[in-house]
Parts: sequence; structure tokens; C-alpha cells
Amino acid sequence: MYAWIWRHLPGPVTARVAIATLLVTGVIALLMLWVFPWLEPMLPFNEVAVDGG
Repeated sequence: MYAWIWRHLPGPVTARVAIATLLVTGVIALLMLWVFPWLEPMLPFNEVAVDGG
């Protein structure tokens, strides 16, 4: 998959690296700003129970 993306990016290697960096940054921003906040209430991380005895 990554090879397919790399082959379809335009320009020389330096431009491809810059575009690939922007794509990765965009995906991370999308996940951090919209996907993870939407998903958080559905995850069971706040339902922690520790028995005392």
C-alpha cells in the first residue's frame, strides 16, 4: 500500500517526501481531532474496578 502511494505522488524525491509528510500529519490530525474524541465514550477505559479484598 505504501509503495502504491509513493508511486502515485508527483514530483522528485524531495517533493514526494514533503507530500508524504503532509499526508501523515493530516492523518494524525484527523485521528486526534475527530476520530479518537468520537470513539472515546465507547471505550471501556473508565470502567475500572479494583477489589480490595
